[in-house]
This record gives sequence, structure tokens and C-alpha cells, in this order.
Amino acid sequence: MRCHDFPKLELPVFSSAHAHFICKMAAVQGGLVDAVEEKTIKSEPVADATANNSANDARAPSSSPGSGVSPGVNKPAAGAAEDQQTLLAVLQFLRKNNLSESVEILRREAGLPEDSLDQKGGDSTGTGLGGPEADGRTDAGSLLSRVTVSSSAPSKAVAEDQPDVNVVLSAYSQQGDPALYEVYYSGLKKFIETVLDCHRAELSQVFYPLFVHMYLELVYNNHENKAKAFFEKFSGDQECYYQDDLRVLCSLTKKEHMRGNETLLDFRTSKFVLRISRDSYQLLKRHLQERQNNQIWNIIQEHLYIDIFDGMPRSKGQIDAMSGSLAGEAKREANKAKVYYGLLKEPEIELPLDDEDEEAENEEGKPKKKKPKKDNMGSKSKKQDPNAPSQTRIPLPELKDSDKLDKIMNMKEATKRIRLGPDNLPSICFYSFLNAYQGLTAVDLTDDSSLIAGGFADSTVRVWSVTPKKLRKVKSAADLNMIDKESDDVLERIMDEKTASESKILYGHSGPVYGISFSPDRNYLLSSSEDGTIRLWSLQTFTCLVGYKGHNYPVWDTQFSPHGYYFVSGGHDRVARLWATDHYQPLRMFSGHLADITCTRFHPNSNYVVTGSSDRTIRLWDVLNGNCVRIFTGHKGPIHALAFSPNGKFLASGATDGRVLLWDIGHGLMVGELKGHTDTIYSLRFSRDSEILASGSMDNTVRLWDATKAFDLETDDFTAATGHIHLQDNSQELLLGSYMTKSTPVIHLHFTRRNLLLAAGGYNP
Repeated sequence: MRCHDFPKLELPVFSSAHAHFICKMAAVQGGLVDAVEEKTIKSEPVADATANNSANDARAPSSSPGSGVSPGVNKPAAGAAEDQQTLLAVLQFLRKNNLSESVEILRREAGLPEDSLDQKGGDSTGTGLGGPEADGRTDAGSLLSRVTVSSSAPSKAVAEDQPDVNVVLSAYSQQGDPALYEVYYSGLKKFIETVLDCHRAELSQVFYPLFVHMYLELVYNNHENKAKAFFEKFSGDQECYYQDDLRVLCSLTKKEHMRGNETLLDFRTSKFVLRISRDSYQLLKRHLQERQNNQIWNIIQEHLYIDIFDGMPRSKGQIDAMSGSLAGEAKREANKAKVYYGLLKEPEIELPLDDEDEEAENEEGKPKKKKPKKDNMGSKSKKQDPNAPSQTRIPLPELKDSDKLDKIMNMKEATKRIRLGPDNLPSICFYSFLNAYQGLTAVDLTDDSSLIAGGFADSTVRVWSVTPKKLRKVKSAADLNMIDKESDDVLERIMDEKTASESKILYGHSGPVYGISFSPDRNYLLSSSEDGTIRLWSLQTFTCLVGYKGHNYPVWDTQFSPHGYYFVSGGHDRVARLWATDHYQPLRMFSGHLADITCTRFHPNSNYVVTGSSDRTIRLWDVLNGNCVRIFTGHKGPIHALAFSPNGKFLASGATDGRVLLWDIGHGLMVGELKGHTDTIYSLRFSRDSEILASGSMDNTVRLWDATKAFDLETDDFTAATGHIHLQDNSQELLLGSYMTKSTPVIHLHFTRRNLLLAAGGYNP
């Protein structure tokens, strides 16, 4: 297979963060700051602070609510002056090092006049009494001194992307009187319970993150008894979907317990996101200012990201539908990026006529009745979908002759496909793995439904033939040399009949196999394991070809791209990786989840990857640049099942909460909720024409849902802009059928090319 490399990415644009870095370097070179002291300086990422302040434009970052100072007074002007002075210092430094081209580029981007660098004070040391403040002008030396001094001052802000334990925990060293924590929290709770109903649901969102951070402050500052009393008094007030997190939190009773705790680092290094209307936010802010409740205000400022929107406050139901993740809701900006969810244009392949179509007459010698012309799917000139990516956006493997033959077979099968609907449900064929004492952990079927594979806890992978055709290995090299390579049946002759059997066992992993995936051409099989590796197996020789090592911990899932060549993996290290079969190192690493990545899937156009996690969020990643373009929240438990609709427009997800959530990828919104399962949902699959959604669960049932009706809704502009959703409780109307097994959890579902539903699971006696 030919190697396909991604296009090289462009260098990042010069930003204010780079400006601060250059200022620091200039200060060190100029001898203005001690190098030893400079090492200890840490500053908060500029992008995060900017986003937070812009979203909360009514927030007073540096003044406490009790000070009586009107927030935001004179701040913008001062900030603009400081930014301009910093920029001038950067330009002076660049000019000093003869980087004139960089000076011009940066000056033009900043919109500064050409003579701005020449307007500096005559006193180059910056020590004169009539300095920058006197005449409104400045020079590089004084500016660098100011920047250095301000940056070396102690700051409560810690780099969000560096979860260093000591740095993270030091945020809790600034604390108030421990005896007043219960008073502060009780006072806020009493206030929120007495506000108008329209604001109460929104303001109640602050209870959980405030509770966690106040408890952690008490523990960190060695107030164990106060922390225990605080937890016992208020833990019962939190939402039920946070109970698992609270069980972990209650085990942190000493300062020593906090070091190295993953849950704590997750909570501290990612700001908890709350989406609140402007009216509700102003109500909360006014209350804290009047009561001079600095302790709670400081926590809100430092640990929460309040995403303010204009409009009516959301109802309790609307908030609950989107809540539940480890770090709150997704920011609205996170789902604004353009997503090319359309399908790629199919290559033009002529569909040959069937043998019966070539017969002009039947047995009686009469002219054969003319059949209606079949829809030649491969050769019709469809226009490019406006929502589809370009064919060359990412390099895809070229079609081989065998791939073209398989597409022709697929198109023939499609002409005989059964049209499903509420009045025409699919037949279901269930594969029960009997006597699977090895512990069945994963199942997959080939696209043409000819092979089925199972991953087991005893570290083996087993492959079965579903058709009467047995599995055979390729002959040895010596025997292959004796074959006539020009013969028509050369593909049959290379197979060794002596090795024919109904199943094959693949040995190689040293831990349970949790994920398996067939390649689209049925020549390869992927498997991921607890041993931290992904293995690529040949289905011609039934041997391991490659072991991909990149994950440091168990790999929970892996899947091939619909176009082959690429595959994705995710595991306990919280990072998803994109691989190519001919590269032993990953091409992309998708980092952002706060807990294990439990399931991965490719979009039908292969340009995007979706990941589900134990942090109760779903993320959509762009394969081209590695960016996260969608974050979906709403599940109340770890996600274990994901499925794209065949048309690429929608996504279905299932989790341990027993709910199936439906998402509109283009708008980045939840559009439906299907309730009925009583246990973890392990598999989801759309029918070939997207009319039916099938879900399989650990409650031993397969349920069929009316996908056409579920997605038949209009998303108005206001809903898309604010994220307000109005979910109808119509699960019973959308449920078309429920089918129970005797005692077999359903861990895999698959629609054949003719829309027969295949299900699989291990029998539990």
C-alpha cells in the first residue's frame, strides 16, 4: 500500500502569548531579572483568560464583590495601554536583534504607525522623572522592566495545561475562616432557594462545583473535622448523577490523599463550565457583593467558567438534559466550528447486468418481461454535497481492483435491500457465544457479514466464518512458486486446503482484548488490549503483522476507517490516537478528555473521529488538523456506544445511564433522548438507509427506534445560538420493538447490506 502523508501544517500565527515570551527573553538578556528567579515564574495561558473575561463581561477580575467598586471601571483603557506598551517593547527587542522583517509584519498586524518605534523617550535607561507616565511615551528598557516585575509577582493563576501536583494544590492555600464555610454555603443556598423560579434552576448549578472546591480547601489546609462536617451536611443536596464523583471525593480526607489523585487534578486543571443567562448571573453577583462573600466569589472567579447568554433563563429540564459531565457543560464556542459532515462522492463504477437480465427469452420462448431499470448507484453523476469535504482534504488510499469488485457486489446487494420503516421492521439474527468461559469482551463483523471475530479475556482473538466457505491460509512460499500466476483461478490456487477450518485462533496479546475491528477489504483485523498495544493481523496467513505501541495503559477500543488504511484507538491514558497501517507511530494525538476514552468511531467520510469517555462527554475531532470541533454533554455515566447515521448528519450515543442521546452534528445540538433500557448500552447501529436505529444493552434486550421520526425536527436560529433544547418525552412513540434474549447481554449489532439485523453476545448461564 502506498504511503500517504498528511499535508504539513502551517506555523502558528504570532500571538500575544508569543509577545509575552519574547519580552521575558529580552528581559533576561538585558540583565533585568535574575535567571534563577525567572525559572519559577508561571503565568496563566492568555487564550483561556481572554475567553473567560470576554464571556463574563460583567465580571470584575481583580476586585472583590464586597469592595463596592463598580466592576470594569477604567479597566479596558488600562489594559489597552499595557498591551500597547508590551507590543512596543517586543518591537524594540526585534529591531535590536536585526529582525526587521518580523518588526514590519507585527507592526502591520497591530495597526501601528510607521514612526511608532521612533517615538521613545530620550532617557534610554528609563530612570528619568519624566518617564513614560509623564509624556505618554515609553522605551524598551522601562517597558521590559515593568513587564518583568509584574510577571515575577506572585500570581494565583496557574497554568491550566500543566497539572503539576504542587502547583495545582497551592491554589487552595489561600482560604478564609474555616468556621464560616458552612455559613457561606448555607447563606448562598438559602438565597438561591428564595429567588424566582425562573432563576432558581440556573443558579442551582453553582452548588456542586462550589461544594467540591470548598471541601478541597478545607482538606488541603488540614481542617479535617470541618471538612468532614461540611461534606456530611451538604453532600446529600447534590444532583444524583454526581454521586460517583462524590464517593471518590469523600475518600480525600487528608492533605496527603490529594497528591497524585486523578479526580482532583481533573477538577482543578479544567474550569467547571456553567451556562447562565445574564439576568441570573447579575442576580448572583449582586447578592455576593451585598453580603461581601469574598470566599465564594474567589472560587467562582478562579475555578468556574460562566458562559453568559442573553435571553430567557433555561428551565430545570433543559439544564438537566445537558448536565452531568465531569467539567460541566461545553462552552458554546466549542460547537461553532464548521463541520463537513457530508459524504464523499462515490467513484464512478459501471454496474454490470445480472445474468438473468442478459437472457432475452424465457423457457417458453416468449420475450422476457422487461424489468424496471436498476438504480446504477456507482455511475450516476451526483453533485458534490455542499456539506461534504473535498475529495483531497485528507489523503485516502486508491481503490484496488478487489475494492472495485467489492463495491460492485455492494451495489448489487443494495438493489435487493429491504426498505425498513415502522410497518416493516427488520428480521433479527442473534449469534450467541456459548461456553465462552474465556470471557467474551468484544465482537465485530465484516461489512459483507461473512466473518465474525471475538476478543476474549484470555488474551486471544478468534475468527469464525459465518458462510459455508471455510477459513484457509495462504500456501507456503515454496508451494506458491509452483503455481501458474496467469491462470484465472489463481486466487483459489494460492489457498492451502489442508488448513481449512471453521475458525482460527490468534495468539499474541498478553492481556484481555477489549476492541477489535475488521478492515473494509476483509484482509486485516485490528485488536486492542489491556497490554497497551494494538495488533494488526493478516486474514490471509492468520498471523500478526505489526504491534503498534504508543499507549502506556490499556487500550479500550480501536476501529478502522471506512476507507481503510487509517485507524483510531483510545484507552486509559485519555488520549485518542490516529494511526496508519504503514506507520508504527501515530499520525495524530487527540488530547482533551478528562478520563478514559472508552469508545471510538470514524465518521463515514473518514475526515472526523468521535470519542466517548468516562468523563461523560463526547468529542468530535478533525483528522486533518487534530482540532476538537464538537463537545457534547448530557450523559450521566461513561459512554460505551457510538454510531453515525449512514448519511453522516447525525450521531447516536449510549452510556451506563441506559439512555440513547441523538445529536445533530452540523448544529452541534442534542435533538433527542430515547429512554427504555435499564442497563448499560453497549452497541448502537443505524440501518443502511438511516430509517431504523437499533440499540443493544446489558439488560439482554435489542430495541428498535424510529430514527426518521426522531430526527424530523426544525432547528431554529435561536436554539442553535443559545443551545436551548426542548426534548420531547416521546420515547414510547419512537420505540418500534423490544426483543429480549434468554440470558445474553447484547454487545454488538450489525445491519447487513440487505438490512437484516445481526446481534451478538456471550451467554451467561
